[in-house]
Amino acid sequence: MSASDDRHEDFKRATSNVLRAMAHDPDVQVAFQAGNQNLSGQTSGKRVRLPVPSRTLPEPEMARLRGAADAAALRQLHHDATTHAARRPLGTEGGEIYDALEQARIEIWGARHMSGVASNLDARLAHECETQGLDRMTAPEQLALPKALALLARERLSGRPLPKPTERVMEGWRDKLHVEGLAALDDMAAHLGNQAEFSRAARRLLASYGFTEAEAEQPDDDSTEDSESEQEEDQAEGETPQSAPEAPSESVPMGGVEPESAEAASAGDESDDEQDGDSSAEGEDRPGGPQPPRRTREEIDPGLYRAYTTAYDETVAAEDLCDPDELNRLRQQLDQQLAHLHSVVSRLGNRLQRKLLAQQTRAWEFDLEEGTLDAARLARVVANPTLSLSFKRERDTEFRDTVVTLLIDNSGSMRGRPIAVAATCGDIMARTLERCGVKVEVLGFTTRAWKGGASRERWIADGKPRNPGRLNDLRHIIYKSADAPWRRARRNLGLMLREGLLKENIDGEALQWAYSRLLMRPEARRILMVISDGAPVDDSTLSVNSGAYLETHLREVIRQIEGRGRVELIAIGIGHDVTRYYRRAVTIVDAEELGGTMMQKLTELFTEQG
Repeated sequence: MSASDDRHEDFKRATSNVLRAMAHDPDVQVAFQAGNQNLSGQTSGKRVRLPVPSRTLPEPEMARLRGAADAAALRQLHHDATTHAARRPLGTEGGEIYDALEQARIEIWGARHMSGVASNLDARLAHECETQGLDRMTAPEQLALPKALALLARERLSGRPLPKPTERVMEGWRDKLHVEGLAALDDMAAHLGNQAEFSRAARRLLASYGFTEAEAEQPDDDSTEDSESEQEEDQAEGETPQSAPEAPSESVPMGGVEPESAEAASAGDESDDEQDGDSSAEGEDRPGGPQPPRRTREEIDPGLYRAYTTAYDETVAAEDLCDPDELNRLRQQLDQQLAHLHSVVSRLGNRLQRKLLAQQTRAWEFDLEEGTLDAARLARVVANPTLSLSFKRERDTEFRDTVVTLLIDNSGSMRGRPIAVAATCGDIMARTLERCGVKVEVLGFTTRAWKGGASRERWIADGKPRNPGRLNDLRHIIYKSADAPWRRARRNLGLMLREGLLKENIDGEALQWAYSRLLMRPEARRILMVISDGAPVDDSTLSVNSGAYLETHLREVIRQIEGRGRVELIAIGIGHDVTRYYRRAVTIVDAEELGGTMMQKLTELFTEQG
């Protein structure tokens, strides 16, 4: 081993040991992964993933890597996931800012007495800002509010200047902090060492900028014990402190799978029940801000789920959302990001291909009186002319014509590595199955806008009628239709990396859409695989309906699809437990596991009898 290799390994070993020591936990697992450029240090339980350092290890890179490791160690030591999840907003933007504020608290509080750690964290933050192009921005409007708010909070909480790449763009943003926001920031600074109190103040900051549906006030519960008591009461009523509450029991019908039934529900649902005064405050302190009064199961209308309007929904081909040059560029970017993963998943795909081809191997019946002449047995006829000619016939195989639909969650929470991995795995799966004569369709679902779009504007113009139902504009994307050859559709999958594409996720209607497309296929066997990383979330819809509105509809759609048995439904959750929704499902912690899990589940399906 060369001296540079020794130095490289020594650095990785030292970084891992320091991380465990700072976290006060020798059981933390540290993995250096190629292609992982997220220098903030990704954590999952007691697993930490860091980028592989280069062989030369220049000093700036070492500082950034140490900063990533220090951030991960401090998160292990000073962060409580349950407290964090209990108050995390449902919306994607609000949730991202909330996460960034918590990470800032962890780093500022953890490094308050360690100047070396603070310096490493500053180096890592400066590199992130430069990588994201903040050094090239000159006007405040060039930087999105979520990112600007997170940086302003970090500056005010730490009392340290922001990195140099942010100087010009942040100058204009400092004047945009209003009185409510400043008060919330001061409260956050006063409670850096108390995560529960800090999270309350962070929610007030988000509310002042409209990221929690105008939740301007919080209940006056100043102690951690009160917060824990409220969580216990919620759980006693059947709710969990997750991003979306548990749905009512599946015995309550909620919107059918067929479009006709959804329209009928829309036409028939005009109830205007009076709500009890006591229940009007019941949703105020739940994740995602104030919720409409919770209904009891007996009060739920069987036809409750509906769309306020479908006039702005769209089903669009991927190539229609992007010009050809940009599609080619995005496809190249996808290939570059996941070159190492491509070879691994390809090997798994080849294994699946061999299994499928083995099932389709031709079988023959010999020594028949009619059929195709068996040339291999002509020699015996020549030797003994009294023998009759021998014929053979190909035996029918039991492998049924099959179509597979891959439905990928295109929500904002999938941004980054999860969506890139999903796109690559979908690409390899389509290519593999196409070789075996299996048709593959790749679909994606998101919304056209954050916080409602044109649907919400129309609802507001109509006077905000009660119980409007789904209140956002759907966008369903066809990346590859079942009949399109893989070579023509492969570049479309790069569209998933396009900035601004990924927004909210309304899973129930997306599942209906994919299911209805499968029913129109002529194949004898239909398989629908769903890739998702969370419960259905749409801020606009959930702010004016019950907290379980979208989740309950998803459960009912799944129940009907699984009950009818016309489509085999399977789901893979990335960091999210989908087994509570789907009968056949698997949950993975790391997006890197997706390719192997997809191939394994498809292999199991194809090797089943029937």
